Amino acid sequence: MAKRNAKPAAETRLGPIVSSAHLAAGAMPALSELEFGMILLGHAFERWMVRCMAAAGVPDLSALDVLVAHTIAHRGRAKRLADICLVLNIEDTHLVTYSVKKLEALGLVVSGRRGSEKTVALSPKGEGVIQKYRNIREALLVAPVKGAGADESKLSQIAGLMRALSGHYDQAARAAASL
Repeated sequence: MAKRNAKPAAETRLGPIVSSAHLAAGAMPALSELEFGMILLGHAFERWMVRCMAAAGVPDLSALDVLVAHTIAHRGRAKRLADICLVLNIEDTHLVTYSVKKLEALGLVVSGRRGSEKTVALSPKGEGVIQKYRNIREALLVAPVKGAGADESKLSQIAGLMRALSGHYDQAARAAASL
């Protein structure tokens, strides 16, 4: 027997899931949906990085500290401060400088020189921590995401779209700064 008062699916749709309905009322509500998704994902990702690093034996690091450590570890080569800022799209170099000092104080990175420029690289202790982080990540994050049937090619496409959108947001920020 059919339910009485059942509404068609189109009528029960709540609308876009957003944090700012006044922005979603504009010409592209889907962008507001994406922004809300990025807010939630960004905060969850930051919590994950901090807690995973704590589980790897280094508590009390911020999400930025963890990102800086991973950027320094990338490809096993020493990095200049400017390179770290460029890769992470960070304008305020003092934030990265502070993270590097914090990582140095913990013995996770060591300073060096390339010409007249200071460089930083992982110390043996830092390499061990990054490997431990990787192992924890594989067990607690990668395995469940794979188990949920995530399509890796779709994830790569989403990542490409996010990188492209970052350029649009940067350009819009420059334009807004000139108003």
